[in-house]
Amino acid sequence: MRRMLVALSFLALPAGAQAQQLPATIAAPGETLVATLHAEGAQVYDCKAGTDGKPAWTFREPIATLLADGKTVGRHYAGPSWEHMDGSAVVGKAAGNAPGATPKDIPLLKLEVVSSRGSGALSGVTTVQRINTAGGKLEGECDKPGSHRNAPYSADYVFLRKG
Repeated sequence: MRRMLVALSFLALPAGAQAQQLPATIAAPGETLVATLHAEGAQVYDCKAGTDGKPAWTFREPIATLLADGKTVGRHYAGPSWEHMDGSAVVGKAAGNAPGATPKDIPLLKLEVVSSRGSGALSGVTTVQRINTAGGKLEGECDKPGSHRNAPYSADYVFLRKG
C-alpha cells in the first residue's frame, strides 16, 4: 500500500516539478518522496506596532486546504501543521528558504518535522518542502493595530522521508 502511495504521489506531481531544480537551501538530497499535495488558502497577517512605533503587518498563520487531484485531502494551519483526512499529521520548523518566483510570492521553504501523529499518509515524514508558491505576501500599510488581513496563496507541499 505504501509503495502504491509513493508511486501515485510521484505521478501526481505538478507539471515540471519532477525535474525542477530546487535551490540548495531547500533541497533534501537522499530523501524519499511520500506525497505531494497542492494547497489553496491564505496567509493571515495582524497589524501590530513595530519596533519603530509605526504599525506594520506581521505574519500570524496559514490557513489552507490540501488537495490531491482536485479533491480535499487535508488542511494546513498554524504550527506550521499539515493534517491529512486519515488523521495523520506533522508539525515543522523552518530549516531553509529561498525567494519565490516574484516579489508577491511567499518564499520557498524547507521544514524539518518536529512532531507527528497517526499512522496514515503522513506517517514517517521527516521533511516538508514548500515549492511553486504563488501570492501570499501582503501589500500595503496597516493603520489600525489589532486589525488583520488575508493574502491569498497557493503552493505545493512535498512530504519526504529520510532513507
